Amino acid sequence: MDPLTAVAELAEAESLYALIAPAPEPARTSLGIASARIGGGVALSMRHDSTGYWSKALGFGFDEPVGHKLIAEVCDFYREQASPGAVLQIAPACLPPEWPGICAAQNISAGSTWVKLVRAADIGTFPQVRTDLRVAAVGKDEVAEWAAVLLRGFGMAVEDMAPVLVHGVESGRFRAYAAWSGHDMVGAANLRVHGDTASFSGASTLPEHRGSGAQSALLAVRARDAAAAGCRWLVAETWKPAQDTLNSSLNNMLRAGFTVIHPRRNWLWKPDGLPA
Repeated sequence: MDPLTAVAELAEAESLYALIAPAPEPARTSLGIASARIGGGVALSMRHDSTGYWSKALGFGFDEPVGHKLIAEVCDFYREQASPGAVLQIAPACLPPEWPGICAAQNISAGSTWVKLVRAADIGTFPQVRTDLRVAAVGKDEVAEWAAVLLRGFGMAVEDMAPVLVHGVESGRFRAYAAWSGHDMVGAANLRVHGDTASFSGASTLPEHRGSGAQSALLAVRARDAAAAGCRWLVAETWKPAQDTLNSSLNNMLRAGFTVIHPRRNWLWKPDGLPA
């Protein structure tokens, strides 16, 4: 196993946990949020998430081997929460030979593939970015707008998740960055510093401003601040494009010096009796 596998996977797990687990009321109740630490990993459930994105379990295989008992405990957590479904994200090097049997026993099926990326936090090797946009950290009075732009860029409903994102920044667990065209905020990004690792835990640009260099500039400003905070590693993830398609976010990360350390399948759990 690449030693950076644990760095990248656990940083992502802790970033998601830090965002969702401490979510404030009334968002916590309205979204049906619950969380658990299981076998060295984390499980987050958002029962009323209309996107199906936020119920995830990840970070497994480092403190405790992945096996029937561990995955049964994870799936039982989602059953107890009456979750309509969840995504299990496990590094391929941590999957055991008996994984097909585990999937059959727990109603888990294979979904799409994402890629995990890592680069050293060496700002001296970060490429120069050219853009007409202004890119900077977000002020306290701009956090609500930042959350709205980040969610709109992903095509997610603002009213559902905005309070959770705002709380993450206002609590100091996350750092918010944005890109402006004139006075208009057109792009947004999130950063989580955890020990010597920085998670680039989300970035989006409004559709009408894509192609303007916002994401590359947001990568650069977060890399600079992560290096200043003493981080050694920068980690990120994005979806793997199908053949003959492209993911501009992935291309921007590769140009910025990130390296793919592994592709990672999304494993889809469904409640018993529903098609996996």
